[in-house]
This record gives sequence, C-alpha cells and structure tokens, in this order.
Amino acid sequence: MRTIGSPIVALVIEAQAGVVSDNPGGTLIDLIPHSPVAQVVLLMLTLMSVVSWGIILYKLWTFQRSARQSAQFLDVFRRSNKFSEVQAVCRSLGDSPLVGLFQSGYAELTAQLRQAPVEAGAGSHPPAGAGRPTLKSLPAVDRALMRASAVEVNKLEHWVPFLATTASIAPFIGLFGTVWGIMSAFESIGRSGSTNIGVVAPGIAEALIATAFGLMAAVPAVLFYNYLSQRVKLFASGMDDFAMEFLNIAERNFT
Repeated sequence: MRTIGSPIVALVIEAQAGVVSDNPGGTLIDLIPHSPVAQVVLLMLTLMSVVSWGIILYKLWTFQRSARQSAQFLDVFRRSNKFSEVQAVCRSLGDSPLVGLFQSGYAELTAQLRQAPVEAGAGSHPPAGAGRPTLKSLPAVDRALMRASAVEVNKLEHWVPFLATTASIAPFIGLFGTVWGIMSAFESIGRSGSTNIGVVAPGIAEALIATAFGLMAAVPAVLFYNYLSQRVKLFASGMDDFAMEFLNIAERNFT
C-alpha cells in the first residue's frame, strides 16, 4: 500500500501545483489586453463612458433646477397684474426656459405698443376701455414666441445627442476590440501549435473584455438618453402651454 500510495500522492501534489501555476488568481485588471489596438479601444470606451456620465449628471442637475425655477416663474406670472412686474424677476430665474419665451414675447409686445400714443405703461394689463394700447400684429408675437421656444429647446438638448452616439457606436467599438483580440488569440495558438485550454482561454478572456467595456458605456447612455429626451419633451410642452397663455393675455388686453 505504501508503494502504491506514494506515487498517487505525488501525482496529486503535482496536479495541484500545476493548477496553482496555471491559474494564479488574476483579477479584472489582469485581463486588460497588451495589444496597442485593444488598449486604444478600451481607452476610447472609457473616455466615452466618463463623458457620458458627466453629461448625465450635469443634465439631471440642470433639468431639476429648470423645473423648479419654471414653477416659481409661472407662479409670479399668474399673480402679477403687469408684464413689467414679471420682467423684474426674470434675472433671478434665468435657468427657466419660460423666461426666454416671456422676454422674447415681451420685447415684441413692447416694440409694437411703444408706437401707441397711450398714457398707460406698455406691457401692463389695463382695464378694457377706449384708448387702451393695441397690437399691430398678434401673429408677430406668436412668431417671436415660437422662435424663442426653438432656441430654448436647443439649449435643453445641448450635449444630449452625445448619449445617443455613445449608445449607438460603443457596442460596435467593443465588438471591434473583441474581434481583434480573438484574431490575436488564434494567431498565438497557431504559432504555439497547442490547443490547450490554458493557452486559448487567456486570449479569449482578454478579447471579451472589450465587449464588456462597450456594453458598460452603451447601456447607461441609452437609458438616460431616453429619460432626458422625455424630459425635453415635457419642457417643450410646458413652453407651448405658456406661449398660448401669453397670447391669450395679449389678445384679451391689447387687441
């Protein structure tokens, strides 16, 4: 038994030593490929992910601030009796897209009423009666509001398309890195002439890390792109409602 057991124990010890040497317990950092092409791919994906997260956090903060100031502006607008009173608070609520609409409409309104020989101040809500100022062209005010709305929507959408770009091309960049890594792995197999799993697995693992990086960059980008685009639509809808409310006031008091 002793003569039989000794070789078996020796084989077990040798096998365990081989497993430890072949599998040194590498981490994710150890999977980063050494190929310059693959490293460039990972660098591009990392930069795209960092920029995307920067845009996401900035836009979330900006949209929250804009929504809060828009609510405050609407409250002031609906409680005021004169447009000049609303104009006075516009500077403190400049992050609201409604402020841009109001200032554009107010400027057009004032430009038309300035030519009217009326004692009441331009831009006020005068009582109905003779001698009140009248607008020359209500459609001109509407066009001014529409132009300002387009400008504000463009401001809200600034940098958001980059998230769509990241969501679209990041998986393909990662796939390119994976394909390049697999090509390199098979080339190494061909040079070594061995198909042992210990030779094949490390190269495949290094190749697949590029796809993982691509998905890590693309998934948050597409998720928040959809969310932020929906928020922009809500802001645009609110601006349309405000423009109609502004026009109703202008038509009721100045036509």
